[in-house]
Amino acid sequence: MLFGKKENYLGKDKEVAFLIEKETERQKTSLEMIPSENHTSRAVRQALGSLLTDKYAEGYPGKRYYAGLEYYDKLEDLCRERAKKLFNAVHANVQPYSGSPANHAVYYALLEKGDTVMGMSLPHGGHLTHGWKVNFSSKYYNSVQYGVDQTHFIDFKEAERLAKECHPKLIWVGATAYPRIFDWERFSFIADSVGAYLAADIAHIAGLVAGGVHPSPAPFAHIMTTTTHKTLRGPRGGMIMVTEKGIQKDPDLPKKIDKAVFPGLQGGPHENAIAAIAVCLKEASQESFKKYAEQIVKNSKTLAGELLKYGFKLVSGGTDNHLILVDLRNKNISGPEAQDILEKAGMTMNKNSIPFDPNPPFNPSGLRMGTPAITTRGMKEQEMIKIAGWINEVINDKNSCSKVREEVRELCSRFPLPE
Repeated sequence: MLFGKKENYLGKDKEVAFLIEKETERQKTSLEMIPSENHTSRAVRQALGSLLTDKYAEGYPGKRYYAGLEYYDKLEDLCRERAKKLFNAVHANVQPYSGSPANHAVYYALLEKGDTVMGMSLPHGGHLTHGWKVNFSSKYYNSVQYGVDQTHFIDFKEAERLAKECHPKLIWVGATAYPRIFDWERFSFIADSVGAYLAADIAHIAGLVAGGVHPSPAPFAHIMTTTTHKTLRGPRGGMIMVTEKGIQKDPDLPKKIDKAVFPGLQGGPHENAIAAIAVCLKEASQESFKKYAEQIVKNSKTLAGELLKYGFKLVSGGTDNHLILVDLRNKNISGPEAQDILEKAGMTMNKNSIPFDPNPPFNPSGLRMGTPAITTRGMKEQEMIKIAGWINEVINDKNSCSKVREEVRELCSRFPLPE
């Protein structure tokens, strides 16, 4: 047995056990709708909580610094092979502790301090590590930022102008709050025109790419990075993958990436997390996962359509993926206030800046929501219609929180968390 009887869970540490039980109850009875969150399978959680956490495994399979790692080598090799197959990559490094460390390793592998990097502006939906001003990626490198136009779609003319003017060595494509499909081919053209590396950060959409409902960047990007805990539905971790195009540009790219991760930036890898990543990659290769990814998008589009009927303004007018970004200004409520009252009603979303937001980041005008976790529970279009009604009810009447909370609790009882 991997685990003992339930009454022996966490042994004598009743305080931690109590808090885990309370959080479990919260998740069971609430709608987790932050688009970067999901519910993992029992198999993923078992691998993550296994005794694989007990050993150091510095180095890579076949080139470790410690003894006793025969089975760790096989596990990591298995994980790497599954990643390459699922994402059509030539090389995979599965040791990054999460997405930001993975991106950090790409910088470390490819750039010198002061080199120019181009990425999507954070207020327009991008990621901190793509060159935003408060992050290392801006402090150590010369960062130029592209964004969206007035339609809230990526402004490719501006991106191309910046690339030709600034000649970045690395261009990032990826986002945290962009509800549309990425045109990898167009970015590839821009990167190739200036000789830049193109890195596709698919952290948010990895599960959608694996499930075939979002185009893959593999034919167009040199490097792909991702977290494993969002739409991919795995443990918290990260991966860096090199494509065939990346090898053609730089045959040493796999070696550069591996050396950047270890010993460049990290020590011993979290092999328990790597085992859990291997599990989630196998799950993501199943036909059932393709249906899951399709349902994520169907649910997202249905939820967006219903919100539009209630008069909500959506950034870019809708969604093509797993997330929706709502502009709340016409509802006379701020993002933080909406987040708080919806949480009281049992629906967890997050405040978020919108493009050209007149308000500061800590009091933004937007609300970000998504469908990965509630789709994992088995909810479909009919439930999205109900959820949109609850969102509208709570936003319009704060006093309805208690009533809606009980209705949410009842819905959740019919769609249990994955076992």
